[in-house]
Amino acid sequence: MSYPSVDDLALDAVPPSAHATVRHRAQDFLNACEQAGLAFARWPEALGTLWYYSDFLARSAIQRPALLLELLEQEALSQQQTPMQQRQRIEAALAGVGDEARLMQQLRRVRTQEMLRIAWRDLSQQAALEETLQDLSTLAEALLDAALCWIHAEAVKRHGQPRDHQGQPQQLLVIGMGKLGGQELNFSSDIDLIFTYPENGCTDGDKSIENQLFFTRVGQRLIKVIHDTTEDGFVYRVDMRLRPFGDAGPLVMSFEALEAYYQTHGREWERYALIKARVVAGDTAQAERLSALLRPFIYRRYLDYGAFAALREMKAMINREASRRGRVGDIKLGEGGIREIEFIGQAFQLIRGGRVPALQARSIITVIEQLGRLGQLPAYAVEQLLAAYRFLRRAENHLQMVADQQTHSLPTEPYAQEQLARSMGFADWPAFSLQLKQHQQRVQEHFAQVFAAPQSESEGESTQLTPPAHKDMHSIWEGSCSPQRAQAMLEERGFSEAKQTLEQLHAFRESATVRALSSTGRTRLDRLMPLLLGAVAEQGGAPDQVLHRLLRLLQGIARRSVYLALLMENPLALSQLVRLCAASSWIADHLARHPLLLDELLDPRSLYAPPDREGLKQAVTEELLQVPADDMEQLMDRLRLFRQVQVLKVAAADIMGVLPLMKVSDHLSWIAEVVLEQVLQLVNKQLLERHGAPRCQHDAGIQQPGFAIIGYGKLGGLEFGYGSDLDIVFLHNIEGESLMTEGVRPMNSSEFFGRVGQRLLHVLGAFTPAGRLYEVDTRLRPSGESGLLVSSLTAFADYQHHSAWTWEHQALVRARPVAGDAQVARQFLEIRAEILAKARDRQALATEVRTMREKMWAEHSRTAPGYFDLKRDPGGITDIEFIAQYYVLAYANEYPELLTWPDTIRILETLASTALITPDQAQFLIESYRRFRDRIHRQTLQEQPAIVAEHEPCLSLDQSDMPKDGAQATSFAHRRAEIQSLWQRIF
Repeated sequence: MSYPSVDDLALDAVPPSAHATVRHRAQDFLNACEQAGLAFARWPEALGTLWYYSDFLARSAIQRPALLLELLEQEALSQQQTPMQQRQRIEAALAGVGDEARLMQQLRRVRTQEMLRIAWRDLSQQAALEETLQDLSTLAEALLDAALCWIHAEAVKRHGQPRDHQGQPQQLLVIGMGKLGGQELNFSSDIDLIFTYPENGCTDGDKSIENQLFFTRVGQRLIKVIHDTTEDGFVYRVDMRLRPFGDAGPLVMSFEALEAYYQTHGREWERYALIKARVVAGDTAQAERLSALLRPFIYRRYLDYGAFAALREMKAMINREASRRGRVGDIKLGEGGIREIEFIGQAFQLIRGGRVPALQARSIITVIEQLGRLGQLPAYAVEQLLAAYRFLRRAENHLQMVADQQTHSLPTEPYAQEQLARSMGFADWPAFSLQLKQHQQRVQEHFAQVFAAPQSESEGESTQLTPPAHKDMHSIWEGSCSPQRAQAMLEERGFSEAKQTLEQLHAFRESATVRALSSTGRTRLDRLMPLLLGAVAEQGGAPDQVLHRLLRLLQGIARRSVYLALLMENPLALSQLVRLCAASSWIADHLARHPLLLDELLDPRSLYAPPDREGLKQAVTEELLQVPADDMEQLMDRLRLFRQVQVLKVAAADIMGVLPLMKVSDHLSWIAEVVLEQVLQLVNKQLLERHGAPRCQHDAGIQQPGFAIIGYGKLGGLEFGYGSDLDIVFLHNIEGESLMTEGVRPMNSSEFFGRVGQRLLHVLGAFTPAGRLYEVDTRLRPSGESGLLVSSLTAFADYQHHSAWTWEHQALVRARPVAGDAQVARQFLEIRAEILAKARDRQALATEVRTMREKMWAEHSRTAPGYFDLKRDPGGITDIEFIAQYYVLAYANEYPELLTWPDTIRILETLASTALITPDQAQFLIESYRRFRDRIHRQTLQEQPAIVAEHEPCLSLDQSDMPKDGAQATSFAHRRAEIQSLWQRIF
């Protein structure tokens, strides 16, 4: 047998101080090969360097030289291995195993060989971190599964197959927790496991036992086989303390018992622990059922900002424990360490994972990347966190590869320091330390930004550090100072009705809602209220009124203390809330009805920048992708949330002067259109899957007809308001004979479109926990409430030509397609143009329009003397709309350009360009129309009716027309009178 010389071993990358040690190991390896009768021709190129980096590599090769030589012969060290190749090697190693002792021996042998391969590829820089973590994790899974299969089979021989009460066979499921579950296992890591099985029952053998006992014995034997140390070492150290009730709980639980535990006894840290939980061995066919059972406990459907406090407390506990044990230089648990990166990702998972399934990933790398894509972390933070994570995890693995020991502490001996630095690719320890400190500092900064709550009081905080103003507000809220002193302090901070404000605070503090709070909820409220009072005082304006609005909001959200946590944890969100509620009582009530919207306050850049139509389409698509396509209930809730969020953004931008009036209506109209498009798509998809596509037969052959939604009124005229209803009409273009659909449950195509209309109304108008999408009015359809819900274009055209009233043609002026089939939309516009362009007797038309308007005045004008209903009263918005509609009906046959636009302002502009009215008249009507609508928006946001005092100046929003030198501004009464005068001249 031939062997290379020790002197031939390449040691160029090994420091001189270690040459003797490495050569000694090489000689021991040669002796071991000779004793085992194994020969090899030359030293592997990197062997000397790797034996310097890792005592484990050298020791394992010397103790079992055949393992290393096999890997070299198979070229397994030079190329990545697949999980299947790993499993095949394990199956081959366990083939023919006849007893437990042999099983344990072979498991340890194959584990050592695989760890040799993984360490070799990592230390020689042939494997990226992701490959190393994946290999370590799949190895553990394969070894556990192989051992479990053998043990289960042996137990079945003794007791029979375990079955449920229906006779279905049962198997154990091994849940991997922590890094094993996340497929990010360390090189020398414990494995945290939980054992479960689907159903109770008994085994079917002669020595029958209950499933619980059967699987307990299987679990005990699996732990022994994997955990016990023999002369061949161990496979993995097994930790079962994360199971329900910990060491005091049963080793194995059924799915039902597991679910009952987490629903009844589950604690916050267990939610955190279960984020990475994954079935790693056993009955993997039941894995999805188990995940569905655990998901509601881990990922709550609402935003859970209480997770910040829970994780902060957990980190503080870890820090205290690390300090107690003197863990200096711990790259896992120390400041800026691996755990802080994991906490950052997992905080967002616990808070948002229930609403954003993309965050329900187990790998922390995937989670951090997703947070960047979702805009929850800035790109630079994602880049820095991932770079730090990869660096720290590589360092952690290299520390553990030295001696196959679970350690996270940096070495203090110079030899070991240089060993680690060189294995990480650095020339020396100072260079490595500098890079490490930079990564840790960045992690610390990002951790502090995510978790720091400077406005919340930590345990044991010294009152000497609390600002005096905060202490004042704290004593006012808690009632620890006299009423006279509290009133004086409030007056000093700008509260003009301090006595009534104190009474309101007292009533809220003693209300049933507050008294019913849990201890956690009450603690959060007590910390939040002084902050809130201070923010209200700083806002200025009318703090008494603002606080009143906020107390109404808190009354609605206090029972869900997670919202209190959101405001307490985020000073920016709190300041935005106070700012918006100061500007609008409507927004305060909107937030109280839909507290999920509080999350939108965290990012003012998004809050005050509502997206355009294309942005809305993209946003609603992304929102609906978060839920299963067949879960109609969740889809309906998501659509409602989407609408509420977008309307809030428009209102916020409106009251802050970011959006002018016309843009406000545009945005609100776009929101409605995008929602209608999505609802129609969902309803169509649902009915098409069930009934197949509609068809019709006419002269051109069999055709597939379409369906469209026509918007009327404010939606059709792009003049939507915050509380506007949807005036809509449904049309289809079936021509000739209506045929049956082609699905598994066919129906007549006309009936199909009727179902589409019915389902649309249900989805739009139904109340769910997230509220209602829109109030819908379909009375403008042909024949009104007595007509068909969905009409054909042919029937619609016939009705408009022969049966429609003049007011219905007026309504058609402000009608346009807003969703659905493009061909139906084109055909509708042709019919609209044809109807509106009919030649009419202008005198008779004027009489009909005037008569209709006078009837409306008589029915709806109930305003007190000296006040003016901007919409309904003579001289108001409706008069201007009637003037525009009259001119379209009277002159469109001569001036077809009047048919171009459905909105009042552009119709008035067109009237001026055609000289049907003078430019001055058009400008006056347009300005009045805008100012009246602008004031209605303002009134709506303050939850006030559209009524003003006639003597008030009628100003634009920016008051740019405010007269100078003491002159009087144009009043509402003046504009009203001018509009009435013009009305009289026209009609």
